[in-house]
Parts: sequence; structure tokens; C-alpha cells
Amino acid sequence: MPLSEHEQRLLEEMERNLYQNDADFVATVSGRRGKPNYRLVVVGALLAVAGVAALVAGVIVRQPLVGVIGFGLMLGGVLLVLSPGRGAEATAAGGSSTARSARPTRSSWMTTMSERWERRQDERGE
Repeated sequence: MPLSEHEQRLLEEMERNLYQNDADFVATVSGRRGKPNYRLVVVGALLAVAGVAALVAGVIVRQPLVGVIGFGLMLGGVLLVLSPGRGAEATAAGGSSTARSARPTRSSWMTTMSERWERRQDERGE
């Protein structure tokens, strides 16, 4: 069920206020904000599949060492897939200053959209 226009405006206003007033909270909670590194995702998925195959092969041939190596490959692949994207690393390394430098663009865009909306509403009312 889509939101009404009034609810959308309220949601946008709350989001704008959150970005303006609680910059540190947003930077902490935001998690992954960059693009994922698709090369790492593919390599991680391939490692995980190879790890599962090695684990199953270790069980079939009854060699615990092969199973342990398979488990290690599987774990490493999953960790590669779940590693943070490029933007999250920059935010963690640069602190909240990186997040703050990106925020004004979004805030000004939101402000512009809000102003356009208000102008439209004023034109309709007249």
C-alpha cells in the first residue's frame, strides 16, 4: 500500500532532520554505503562453492583434513562476500568527515525538492 502525499512529505522531513541533526548516528548506523566490490563477491562465492565441494569430498573419502580445508575455504569465501563495500571503508577510515561531506548534496537536493513541492502546493491553493 503506497504512502499518501502527506505521509511521504512527513517521512522526507524526518529523514532530512535526521541527516542534519544526528550526523554521527547516521554515520554509525548506515552500514554499507558504498558500491559492492563485485570482483570480491564473485571470488568469494566461488571459494564458498569450492569449499562446500571440498567438504563433501572430504566426507566421501573419509579424510578429515580435506573436510577441514573445505570448511576453511567456505568460511573465507563467505567472509569475502560479506566484506564491506568501498564507501564503508572510506567512512571508517575517514571518520564522520567523509559522511558529512556527502550529506550536504543530499540535503540540498531534499531542500530543493521540498521547495518545489511547497511551490506546487501554493500554486494549487491559489
